[in-house]
Amino acid sequence: MEAIPIAIFWSLAAFCLFQKKHALMYLFFASMPFGSFAVIPTEVTGGLTLTPTPIVALLLIARQLGGAKGIAQTLEDALRSSGLLLLFLSWLIAGVTTAFMPRFFASSVVVVPVRAGGLSDTTVLAPTTQNLSQFVYVSISVFAIFTFARMLREPAMRRHVLAALCLGATVTVITGVLDLASQYVPIKPALELFRTASYALLTDVEILDVKRVVGLMPEASSFGTVALAFLASMYFFRRAMPAGFVRQRMVPVLMALLLGLIWLSTSSAAYLGLGLFGAAVAADWCCRAMAPAHERHLRRGLATEFWLAAGAVCAVFLVIVAAPHVLAPIYEMIDLMVLQKSTTDSYEERNMWTQVSLQALRATDGLGVGLGSTRASNFAVALFSNAGVFAATCYALFVLQALVLRRAPRHDAQGRALLSAVRWSYLPPFFTSLMIGTTPDFGLFNAFLFGFAVAITYKPVRQAAQLAVAAPRIPTRLFGVRSAYVGR
Repeated sequence: MEAIPIAIFWSLAAFCLFQKKHALMYLFFASMPFGSFAVIPTEVTGGLTLTPTPIVALLLIARQLGGAKGIAQTLEDALRSSGLLLLFLSWLIAGVTTAFMPRFFASSVVVVPVRAGGLSDTTVLAPTTQNLSQFVYVSISVFAIFTFARMLREPAMRRHVLAALCLGATVTVITGVLDLASQYVPIKPALELFRTASYALLTDVEILDVKRVVGLMPEASSFGTVALAFLASMYFFRRAMPAGFVRQRMVPVLMALLLGLIWLSTSSAAYLGLGLFGAAVAADWCCRAMAPAHERHLRRGLATEFWLAAGAVCAVFLVIVAAPHVLAPIYEMIDLMVLQKSTTDSYEERNMWTQVSLQALRATDGLGVGLGSTRASNFAVALFSNAGVFAATCYALFVLQALVLRRAPRHDAQGRALLSAVRWSYLPPFFTSLMIGTTPDFGLFNAFLFGFAVAITYKPVRQAAQLAVAAPRIPTRLFGVRSAYVGR
């Protein structure tokens, strides 16, 4: 029976591969909620789980960057300081670290292995197959950025990617609802066909007699993270969507459903991510309210959003005053999953991962132990301890350049709206990854955001050269005579 969903996936992938490029983009986002589905039987891969999204990303990379022209374009972007040079250097240094450091520091550094019999086990550093597999995953994410940086320069592809985000959010909602309904309807055997990953799957965990919603992800925290990423994207990207049914009807419904499913996931990281999402929304309101007069379109809908939020806060306040017992289960859930989190075995275990990884970084004098050598519970710690200080610093500088320093062209109002959406959408999942990120792979959703930012702010080499050598503006009159060269 497991062969049926695998055959369906590969049939869809083959079909989309021979359609226009945006077909693969739709499949890319639609595949994200299937994090527990191995599209190649793990018996064939030696226990390695290959989920749908990396496979679709590989097809996108091959479609966009394959061939002599694609390779030339990749090298052009990789060697431009205003392009993807910092990212390329980060990947190159991480590759060298992964190839040599597990052997150079073998048996002299203690790590928490990525694949172990028990999650609290530690061992001495040694080369493993996880070094190769993690380097492959990181490489897919890196070259996905190159792919999106090229694809999303076209306005038509930008419209498609916004629609593809809505499709991904819809599939996330559907998988979450089906998992929730499996308590009451006999559909669990059908869902199990998509739960074939070789790693541990925590799909039947209950908190306060309530089943944690996991959708078709390995556990509740991973489902909550995916749902949070789509929720943030739906909110911030909707202003760049064309007016119509999708923007004004479908997106608000999807956001409400995603919010409910995140709550039912009972993930402490997702709960904190929701708080950060609220902070990002408030900061976005302030920025839009202070927008200059010539960008009044940024203020569109601001008053409605503010009053809806104020009304919701007032309603909650009235419920607290009039019937405080109604919110008692919510208080209990927040107290258990957030306030008491530091007293749980899970918290102590994850804190141990992070401490051991930091010690490994110090033991290697900042060189790192190689991708896939140690596990942490913090993305930044995982990146620095695995890839080393040099690679991690290049990556951090790339993120700063892509999301903060870059600017969209002045005449491109939609580009500025999209770049703003990319920046705000990145923040909630990023801060969540600082609590639950176990590997140095920044993920394919972030790869999309980084590539989109680079595409929006792209300046052709010829245009950049023209700007660099442009003559300074001269006065319109020289000694009372109007210049004949003004404006040329």
